[in-house]
Amino acid sequence: MANNLHREAATIGTAGVQGELWGRAPSDWANLQEAFSVPLWLAMFDAAGVRSGSRLLDAGCGAGGASVMARHRGAVVTGLDASEGLLELARRRVPDGVFMSGDLEALPFPDGVFDVVIAASSIQYAGEPLSAVRELARVAAPDGRISVGLFGPPEKVEYRVVLAAIRDALPEPPSGPGPFALSESGRLEQLMLDADLTVVASGEVDCPFSFVDMDAFWRGCISAGPVQAALNVVDADELRRRLEATAAPYQRSDGSIRFEVAFQHVAAANH
Repeated sequence: MANNLHREAATIGTAGVQGELWGRAPSDWANLQEAFSVPLWLAMFDAAGVRSGSRLLDAGCGAGGASVMARHRGAVVTGLDASEGLLELARRRVPDGVFMSGDLEALPFPDGVFDVVIAASSIQYAGEPLSAVRELARVAAPDGRISVGLFGPPEKVEYRVVLAAIRDALPEPPSGPGPFALSESGRLEQLMLDADLTVVASGEVDCPFSFVDMDAFWRGCISAGPVQAALNVVDADELRRRLEATAAPYQRSDGSIRFEVAFQHVAAANH
């Protein structure tokens, strides 16, 4: 069983693997986790200059939360994701958008067709993040903007204890770079520079993860693709016990659970 997880981890960046994992509980992801990123999306839009008429690609659009907000700004929205389950929700939420499945490392678009390309919490799932950023740049117009966002440094992400509990529950440590591989100070900026982009803005934003109770916390956790991968080799009841014990110190008197979480974002100009 552990070997199966290692095989999945080795290909975790592929659209096929990611799409299947993230498609197992798309409604729970949309309802319990996705909206935590609203402050990040707003900061990314501002840094990239999203406005009325902007031709925007939401690369790794998930259930379409950021796409909805971009549409409210008047952007012309295209979304791409690996999960058909999440894309079905995005299409319902943005009926006049264009949403399709695909791989961040091989975007199904011609060169230079978007004014703004955003990738919020998605490039860390690419097999080769640099290849993914180069693809984002390829489909952006010569004067376009590319905006990438992901977790801040682990010391500013209380939710790291949940991720560590999942890792520790596995029979063998997973291969792969882990959720904070691109979160080291300056790493995301350097990734953009390595893709021959010019960094024009960067920032950090608070995006607390808040759940109304332990049941919502559990359902939110297992809606994420990496946790679904873990459930292939870990007993669900045992994992739930571990995660609820980990979350207990963050539970408030009203039963809700809150983790303080920082995200970082970098905007770059195409050449």
